[in-house]
Amino acid sequence: EMAAVPLGFNIDAPRWDQSTFVGRLKHFLNITDPRTVLVPEEELDRAKALVEGCRAGLVPPGSSQEQLLYAKKLYDSAFHPDSGEKMNLIGRMSFQVPGGMALTGCMLQFYRTVPAVVFWQWVNQSFNAIVNYTNRNAASPISLRQIGVAYVTATGTALATAVGLNLYTKRAPPLLARWVPFAAVAAANCVNIPMMRQQEIINGVTVTDDDNNELGRSRRAAAKGIAQVVVSRITMAAPGMIILPIIMERLEKFPFMQRIRVLHGPLQVLLCGGFLLFMVPAACALFPQRCSLALADLEPELRDSIVAKHEDKVPYVYFNKGL
Repeated sequence: EMAAVPLGFNIDAPRWDQSTFVGRLKHFLNITDPRTVLVPEEELDRAKALVEGCRAGLVPPGSSQEQLLYAKKLYDSAFHPDSGEKMNLIGRMSFQVPGGMALTGCMLQFYRTVPAVVFWQWVNQSFNAIVNYTNRNAASPISLRQIGVAYVTATGTALATAVGLNLYTKRAPPLLARWVPFAAVAAANCVNIPMMRQQEIINGVTVTDDDNNELGRSRRAAAKGIAQVVVSRITMAAPGMIILPIIMERLEKFPFMQRIRVLHGPLQVLLCGGFLLFMVPAACALFPQRCSLALADLEPELRDSIVAKHEDKVPYVYFNKGL
């Protein structure tokens, strides 16, 4: 026996105003919560069933609004917004804090020797490739060959940047050498994300009107969405990878820190976690996930076909930019 959904409750309506940064920050603090990584698979499947039932207007009797909102939080954290498929654990944004803190901490700690730089940049780019593939706009399928090319080019860019800068900074102040991992990560993001999502740039992404009615596919919309994601990802990494080396540089001058060298790595990992706890949701919140593009900025042929059908009723088109 099922009950009707509470009157006036729409499970897909954002709880916070998505047109403001603070509203988006609250939304992403909710869905990138690293504790959701520990939720068992069965509970995630139950949350999905509850959300889908709620969309159909039916929920188990006695379901409170709080239970429905918690189910939506789990659903948003683990299932893809386009396809509704369960995302792999490593690629979820809620895994960015534990995964990112371990990798960033290790990259910042082991930056002195070329083999260590090569190993940790390769591990980091493998992690990034999984995240970028998982959070793409799923309406644009990508072949295994394209994934392979994207992965190899991004990893190559990161390694070339890291190893090249590492050799260059041998004569530079020690702090500059500590910033090499960030330069490599930023350069690789500029390659990894567009390559992993090249289908969107080649074929365009589906754009809709305000009421989610499909209007066509736009390559310019894809380019705007991907550019915003690149900026978000670099912003996500920046504070930890720029400020943390300065903190460690100061700390390592203290005698007690020179005695406990074995703890430098774990300390960097923990401090990275502190930065990422705030930076993952803040970077995701920089731009609305439902991205908009003015009709005037679309490709001429798509713009003309929209104007022919809808005249001037569609000033903006909307699309999912991915994360």
